Amino acid sequence: MFKKAILLLGITVTCCLLWFAVYDYREAGPIARENLRGLALSLTTAIEKLAANDPSLETLHSFHPTDVAFFALVDGRGVYRFHSNRDLVGTAVEAPSQMIPLLTRSETRIVLGTGERAYQFSSPVTVRGEPLALVLTLHTYRADAVIRRARLNMTIVLALVVAGWLLSVGLARYARREERHQEELARRETLAKLGEMGAVLAHEIRNPLAGIKGFAQVIAARPQESRNASFAHSIVTEAVRLESLVNDLLAYAANEPEAVADFALANLFDHTVSLLKPDAGTHGVGISWRCPGDLLVRGNRDRIEQALLNLGHNAVQAMPDGGELQFLAERSGKDAVISIRDNGSGIAEEHRQLVFEPFFTTKSRGTGLGLALCRKIVEANRGRITLQSREGEGTVVTLTLPCAR
Repeated sequence: MFKKAILLLGITVTCCLLWFAVYDYREAGPIARENLRGLALSLTTAIEKLAANDPSLETLHSFHPTDVAFFALVDGRGVYRFHSNRDLVGTAVEAPSQMIPLLTRSETRIVLGTGERAYQFSSPVTVRGEPLALVLTLHTYRADAVIRRARLNMTIVLALVVAGWLLSVGLARYARREERHQEELARRETLAKLGEMGAVLAHEIRNPLAGIKGFAQVIAARPQESRNASFAHSIVTEAVRLESLVNDLLAYAANEPEAVADFALANLFDHTVSLLKPDAGTHGVGISWRCPGDLLVRGNRDRIEQALLNLGHNAVQAMPDGGELQFLAERSGKDAVISIRDNGSGIAEEHRQLVFEPFFTTKSRGTGLGLALCRKIVEANRGRITLQSREGEGTVVTLTLPCAR
């Protein structure tokens, strides 16, 4: 959808630029003609005033505007009463087709003897009561410059549009290639994690299976011995360990469900703490929690509870000699900020950047999926998770989750 919007925007901008360039070029011709016509009318007024003030018309010979190629005054008989070229004064117009009507105004393009295309403007004037025709021929340098500038602008716009589209196509191809490269990297990373997971499974499953096999063989060989009860208990323990491992793997591999609803965070804290208390009591760990009663969170309640339980169990295991575990929550704008604090052994500095990576663990009997699963759950519920720890002082894990709407 985003790519289609970008493409539609590009097409719209391109059409606007092309329309502007063509419109500017088409308007350049009329603008140039209006400029020439306005200049010709101004010069006509000036020449008529000079001729009225000087009946001998000598003053006109010193009138040489830069835009004027030549000008002349023609009487009704077709004789030049004045011409910029003194040699033509008193001569007749060369051809009948060049006869100028005394009472009409006209304009046209002519070609001078030098090959230059010029603008000729004819207008009736009155000098000392005598009707004459003013023939004014102007250079079109500046007017033509307007057209050339418009043509250049249109060429530049077209070149920019073509260059922009070529660049866009190149960038799109590069982005697609980069996207495929990232997909390939992600695929390889997934394969690497699968290989790592296979190694973890081989290691973690082999030891419990060996114990289960050995205990089962002892029970099978001597089913009536009294010590078989402890062997059976060991079998159950190892089977539960395997079940927990499989559950962690399935939970990490599963897609997050879409069952999102609003729930009271205080109730979730109360339920989570009640589940953690038996394990915490055996380790001499006290648990407390504090949360506003009206703080509602939007998300998947069961999955968030699973994340809090994982973090709680990790904190209890980090305090083998006892300690204090706290669950705290507060509102921060549109989010709920949850802090899980312990005063356990903490995490070594070199391990802090790796604790959320799947299969990373410093425990002898761990899968390394606990914190990775917590991060996946929190991010699936549009939240964030961070960790701060100092070795020997404890750890604080902070979860930021969206509040109810």
